[in-house]
Amino acid sequence: MGSSQIFMLIAMAAYLFLMMGVGFKFSEKNETMGDFYLGGRKLGPFVTAMSAEASDMSSWLLMGLPGVAYLSGVADAGWTAIGLAVGTYLNWLIVAKRLRRYSEKNNSITIPQFFANRYGDKQRVLTLISAIWIIVFFVPYTASGFAACGKLFASLFGIEYHVAMIMSAVVIILYTTLGGFLAASTTDFMQSIVMSIALIVILIFGTVQAGGIGAVADNARSLAGYLSFFQMHDPATGTATAYSALTIASTMAWGLGYFGMPHILLRFMAIEDENKLALSRRVATIWVVISMAAAVIIGIVGLGMTVNGKVPLLEGSQSETIIVEISQLLARYGAVPALIAGVVLSGILASTMSTSDSQLLAASSSVSNDILVGFFKMESDERKLLFISRVSLIVIAIIGIFLAWDSNSSVFQIVSFAWAGFGASFGPVMLLALFWKRSNKYGAICGMLVGGIMIFVWKFAIRPMGGILNIYELLPAFIIAIIVNVIVSLVTPAPETAIVKEFEEV
Repeated sequence: MGSSQIFMLIAMAAYLFLMMGVGFKFSEKNETMGDFYLGGRKLGPFVTAMSAEASDMSSWLLMGLPGVAYLSGVADAGWTAIGLAVGTYLNWLIVAKRLRRYSEKNNSITIPQFFANRYGDKQRVLTLISAIWIIVFFVPYTASGFAACGKLFASLFGIEYHVAMIMSAVVIILYTTLGGFLAASTTDFMQSIVMSIALIVILIFGTVQAGGIGAVADNARSLAGYLSFFQMHDPATGTATAYSALTIASTMAWGLGYFGMPHILLRFMAIEDENKLALSRRVATIWVVISMAAAVIIGIVGLGMTVNGKVPLLEGSQSETIIVEISQLLARYGAVPALIAGVVLSGILASTMSTSDSQLLAASSSVSNDILVGFFKMESDERKLLFISRVSLIVIAIIGIFLAWDSNSSVFQIVSFAWAGFGASFGPVMLLALFWKRSNKYGAICGMLVGGIMIFVWKFAIRPMGGILNIYELLPAFIIAIIVNVIVSLVTPAPETAIVKEFEEV
């Protein structure tokens, strides 16, 4: 291991120890399950905003988005970013305040519990279905985060993949198990800052190494369709292919996923004052727009560096390592640049860890609070329930480690599929629960089941047919789930008077 690698490792190790320190700090503040899973509804507006977005972005922001832009230009990456930015803003604008108010009114600390309380589901069927979908989609999602961390350490320092993956998982498990929601949210806030630093450093350094803004722009303009939002550059042939309106709609459909993301929706429920959500919305939206724009530009700059001979040509999935390649180049300039490169690489760790910790909390809450307590009516004192919550989290994390054991597993395909799963199963139910008084538990149950099932059907049975059916599974599944929810609600008995009254009060 060379001196530059040692300095990078020092910076990354310091970052990991800091995250564990946060977990120890908040461990004494968790006295109830409400504290562990929702932080006692005490989050400030800035932590709410930044932790929500950091838990959302995952390593996709620093690896996936620049990689797509590097290969094919701005169309695919750009429309995805636009869809996510619009989805972020609308989620904060129309869902956040009403969900915060409603969840406090019906005393809910998890999303499955909110659905059951909202619809007066005394049998807790909605709770069980919601919890099962969370486990189905979140455990592999968490595993993909463990795998991403393992691959990063293995590629940088030559550490054996399984050792690196387990070490990363242990750190995430430690601070999340100890500190719960407050630790996860606080570390997510810190991680969003690290991610921002990483984007700024790489963007400036990369532009200089590529020969300046002019050289980057000239190279991009010379490639057919590279800077067009309606054409996509084909690196294999050097030609441009059309980017159709259907493809644009399919790509922007990523934004629909926000309405059903449990780990993001929980932040809305946890803010200390609903009147501060407007500030959180502005902070979150500005950060998302700037960070995604920077990520896309980094991909373009990275290709300019390749043309300038500063980084090797990256093909296929290798393009996702463009920030890693730029960081390694930065580390060759001495001890201080190597430490800065370590901070940049910690940004990739941050983006992954900030998502994994939130997913672990959501999945473990489904087991302990929603299935054991909510559905099976387990009764115990708060300390024992808190212990069960922590054990559930550890067990789920161990399952995630086993799922991440294959070093060749595709991180980003899992992320895309899980995002679609939550968007289609929870998104329509959440919107109708908050905004349609006539929506009932029968519609919610059927809509949630159909939304989740359609993700599998469209992904594996319909989409492979190609043509106009080759669209992101979230879009058709979301639409079908809403239609089913509305139809079933209309043909079954109206909600009880008490449920309607509570809706009107909120």
